[in-house]
Amino acid sequence: MGRILCNLHTHSAYCDGANTPEETVIYAIENGCKCLGFSGHAPSGVDGDYGFITPENIVAYSNEIKRLKKIYGDKIEIYLGIEQDYFSPDINVEYEYIIGSVHYVKKNGNFVPMDISYEELKKGIDEEFSGDAYQMAKTYYETLADTPRVTGCDIIGHTDLLTKFNEKYRYIDENDTRYRHCALEAVDTLIDQSVIFEINTGAMKKGWKTNPYPADFIIKHINERGGRLMLSSDCHAKENLFSFFDETEKRLSSLGIRELYVLENGKFVSKSI
Repeated sequence: MGRILCNLHTHSAYCDGANTPEETVIYAIENGCKCLGFSGHAPSGVDGDYGFITPENIVAYSNEIKRLKKIYGDKIEIYLGIEQDYFSPDINVEYEYIIGSVHYVKKNGNFVPMDISYEELKKGIDEEFSGDAYQMAKTYYETLADTPRVTGCDIIGHTDLLTKFNEKYRYIDENDTRYRHCALEAVDTLIDQSVIFEINTGAMKKGWKTNPYPADFIIKHINERGGRLMLSSDCHAKENLFSFFDETEKRLSSLGIRELYVLENGKFVSKSI
């Protein structure tokens, strides 16, 4: 493991994770984790969606994390968070932090999913964007730039999630100026809103990507603009809590990143890497 033993993007059996929160807490303690934040998927607001906490289970999820804080708080810092999608309905629960994410874009009144499957994404590009993936990307990044206003988020989740199925530039050339312009324009807007950007290794563990979200050019731009970065695994199974952290810390160092943010005593603070 690397020096950063904190993960705030953690899912559980309350949404699409494999383990109960308590199983993950025990694993984290046994493996030297300093802080662990749970960020279950808030109800998505999209009919027929899967993998999100149901509205009736939101309070149960919140109560369970609070229970674990009382039991294990002397061994590990535990935080109650949520991953709030741009289209998630408001739920009257207070969280210690919010990850704001865009899993869908909306066009012509229809939702186009970014991360369900390549086939679903390609269908959405063809049907709603007349086959123009760059127009889809523009809509995605415009939505992402508006996410703090809608969700009140502290952290931006997997900044370029639309590239999940884009290994070897399957449908978008990430070097194309059309793509980079809309991506960096959104990043600049988000930096001005003082959010933290996560470096997310989740798709690497699942074999979708060889590198973390976001792409190197986005990470470097965030760093050059003085934006804040955080490392997360988007953990869906306890054994993946720190997946690819060592490799990613080395990669970030090679890009000139010298610090990453964690939650410590309830505040976001920087740690050297």
